[in-house]
Amino acid sequence: MKQRQKHRAASENLNMSTTTTAQDNIKSQPESDLFSSDKTIFAACLAFRVVNALLIQTYFNPDEHWQALEVAHHIVFGYGHLTWEWKEGIRSYLHPMLFALLYKILAILHLDFPWFMVNAPRLLQAIFSAVGDLYLYKLSNSLFNDRVAKWALFSQMANWFMFFCFNRTFSNCLETVLTLVGLYYWPCMRVSSSKVSLGSRKWGLAVAALACAIRPTGAITWVYVGLLELLVTRDRLRFILLEAAPIGVLVLGLACLLDRLMFGSWILVPLNFLKFNFLSTGGDYYGTHKWHWYFTQGFTVMVFTFLPFTIAGIINSKRWNLSGLIAWVLGLYSVLGHKEFRFVLPVLPIALMFSGYSVAVMERADYLDIQKKGSSNIRVKWPSKTQLSIFFLLATNIPMAFYMSLVHQRGTEDVMNYLSREALNNRVKSILFLMPCHATPYYSTLHCNLPMRFLDCSPRVEKEILAESDRFMMDPVGFTSEIAKNGSLPSHIVLFESEERPLKSLLISYSFREIQRFFHAHFKVDRDLQASVVVYALADE
Repeated sequence: MKQRQKHRAASENLNMSTTTTAQDNIKSQPESDLFSSDKTIFAACLAFRVVNALLIQTYFNPDEHWQALEVAHHIVFGYGHLTWEWKEGIRSYLHPMLFALLYKILAILHLDFPWFMVNAPRLLQAIFSAVGDLYLYKLSNSLFNDRVAKWALFSQMANWFMFFCFNRTFSNCLETVLTLVGLYYWPCMRVSSSKVSLGSRKWGLAVAALACAIRPTGAITWVYVGLLELLVTRDRLRFILLEAAPIGVLVLGLACLLDRLMFGSWILVPLNFLKFNFLSTGGDYYGTHKWHWYFTQGFTVMVFTFLPFTIAGIINSKRWNLSGLIAWVLGLYSVLGHKEFRFVLPVLPIALMFSGYSVAVMERADYLDIQKKGSSNIRVKWPSKTQLSIFFLLATNIPMAFYMSLVHQRGTEDVMNYLSREALNNRVKSILFLMPCHATPYYSTLHCNLPMRFLDCSPRVEKEILAESDRFMMDPVGFTSEIAKNGSLPSHIVLFESEERPLKSLLISYSFREIQRFFHAHFKVDRDLQASVVVYALADE
């Protein structure tokens, strides 16, 4: 009973504003210099994210390269592959333009050589990620207090999936940053919305519109937040007619003008995106999952061992508007057949904020217990619950973060880094990728305008006609023999070990020999075990 009362008291204390009584100030631990200002917090977050970015050596999802960097490379250097999405107009140029600007700066400074071409985009994303970290702290501080904010920031930095994914060049990662910034400015997300200025709401609207322009599915988050604001605000007509409509039209209009310039014609990307992903089953072409996948596997794996802390934080904090946002996003994405971890990345920091709340409650309870036993001579020197929890979270998340960032599926990154160095020294003339489509980075990493070919897997209008990638997987020998007979042989062939086995004799018969082999994975993901990536070259090359 006493423990329950102590926990309730600690929880109530956390829901108070940051202006505490003198007695609470005496009892609270002194704030470290790290959390003394937004600048120091941002500097610390940036330092962490820069190291984080440099530690990412693995391949996760094709969109990191093919829908951002490859497009940016095409804009700046004039060569690079544009996938079918860009021909159909279901992607906006707004996100790739950020990396195009980076590439242009590298080109002007003559720094566009392999190391910078590979690492500079993730270092740019590290700056955005640090902004997201800062605004998670600011949001947590405005909703609860600085202790919760401190532990929310710890949870975000310690979580394995945030470490693994947040610094990658997905549009989802920038969407996540904008979500954190936008939520901080929305009045309905504060404890007392009446104390938030209308100017703050306008900033929130602008950020929300930008997030939707970069990734139209961002509307799932902002429709929820907008409806919530509509319920609590007193000036609804002003909100709709004088704020939401003008700001939304301005931001989305500018995005449409950019797309008009780049596509050469008027393309309504959000409409095309909606038609393909929501009004048709186009996304299902790339695989489907059960409706409950996000709840039972996807989001659960992302939160990982923070899950019990997140659940406890949701229950004890009673911030139902934010927990409702998580449920809303997971629920709507569950309706779609095609599901991916990164789609729900924007609400992962919210879940981790609730985890931070739980740790802060625990820390406060431990602190009160120490104060109570301070004069006792029979104190048992065991680690506190907070210390045990932190050890548990770090011990489970750090190995996972390092393994996924440094080991699992690194072969496809390593092989392109190798080929880019070889191409720089004029030792590569042409490359054929005999592997599932988009399995490696492409020109944005190679950064050399030489002929390359990969196996196409664009969605087919005629369902009975198989894509090249599917035909190759069904009959590797027959498909490769057909390529060899109908065209000139490439100087280099790249393939997975699982595809090498049936093709080895054929490759040797055409005078190819193995020149490099790169470790890729210890276990299979969605196909046969692709243990390594192998490079073959013509014997006379």
